[in-house]
Amino acid sequence: MQTQLAPEYQGTPDGQAAEAILRKCVHCGFCTATCPTYQLLGDELDGPRGRIYLMKQVLEGQTPTRKTQQHLDRCLTCRNCETTCPSGVDYGHLIDIGRKLVDAKVPRPAGESLVRWALKEGLPSPLFAPAMRMGQMVRNLLPTKLRDKVPARQEAGRWPQRSHPRKMLMLAGCVQPAMMPNINSATARVLDAVGIETLLAPSAGCCGAVKFHLNDQPGGLAAMRSNIDAWWPYVDRADGGVEAIVMNASGCGVTVKEYGHLLRDDPAYAHKAARVSALTRDLSELLPELAQALAGRIDPARIPPLLAYHPPCTLQHGQGLRGAVEQHLQALGFTLKVALNDAHLCCGSAGTYSVLQPVLSQQLRERKLGHLQALAPSAIVSANIGCITHLQSGTELPVRHWVELLDEALLPA
Repeated sequence: MQTQLAPEYQGTPDGQAAEAILRKCVHCGFCTATCPTYQLLGDELDGPRGRIYLMKQVLEGQTPTRKTQQHLDRCLTCRNCETTCPSGVDYGHLIDIGRKLVDAKVPRPAGESLVRWALKEGLPSPLFAPAMRMGQMVRNLLPTKLRDKVPARQEAGRWPQRSHPRKMLMLAGCVQPAMMPNINSATARVLDAVGIETLLAPSAGCCGAVKFHLNDQPGGLAAMRSNIDAWWPYVDRADGGVEAIVMNASGCGVTVKEYGHLLRDDPAYAHKAARVSALTRDLSELLPELAQALAGRIDPARIPPLLAYHPPCTLQHGQGLRGAVEQHLQALGFTLKVALNDAHLCCGSAGTYSVLQPVLSQQLRERKLGHLQALAPSAIVSANIGCITHLQSGTELPVRHWVELLDEALLPA
């Protein structure tokens, strides 16, 4: 798609990056068929192709409007369109640029700005954990909409104390330790069972996705640099450092894997960011080794009946990782099925989307749950804290991270 950049964008990093992405688009419309918001709304401007046209117009000098902003806001950034696109259009990075340029010219209503500020400052804050604990104490008294955002309190479980020659870093995450702490400790226990020690860098915090995708890109990049600084002593060692940086929340994983791209123009961090991204592994990428090492060490009596598996968008589209969870857990004796329909579509969580676009988010959640519950499972499993909490708010079925069930099925060493 040929683009004539307006003078204000010519020669700028954003303009050059957007132009390169736009030139790959042949406006074929394949992406429209797999876009969740287009399927719900039926509006071309609420699909990838339409949003690309809107961003192209802005880059060519057309003044964006509040409607332009709203069409871009309604994008889930699920990146399903990238999986579908035959031309390799890097839509995820384009929408980040487009939102940045539009927000610079279109002021938001005060109430909307306040909610977005509260999300980007509150979720990564150290105050989030005590606020969540307080919310859990009075959970039954909360209004339904707020109660849906506060999961029942969960115990973290034992953190393994053994030391191993093999070591991996893990990002604890900003909300996961407060909302579902057992996911992290279960990850550490499963890795410990195969002789891998899990390390946490005390000063590592939010991966940066929350602020970056709420268009506080400087704040997001600052969080990324802070994590790199926290991890670097573990990475850059004479003995080779940690083996990997393991992620058990696919939303964080897809972001950390993009540190190298997002900080490519930062002379102080470009090399370090690329190294960190190269070391980053989603937990499912370790499953081939885990399944082999744990064969014969699973108690069949502790394996629940049929599980419905929801692969997060950040895993199957953002990271391009599909099939590993199902394949390797089944090799260990679990029975997993994905939904017969729309397994590729977003559940509606999408980071802060469920707060900012509650109507669309709930429609997608109910659609997703309908397909998952049709499998008649004993529980639903996923691989991202956002998907897990969002789906749990709409069903009585337990919704858990797959690593928790693997951990519970392990026989004592």
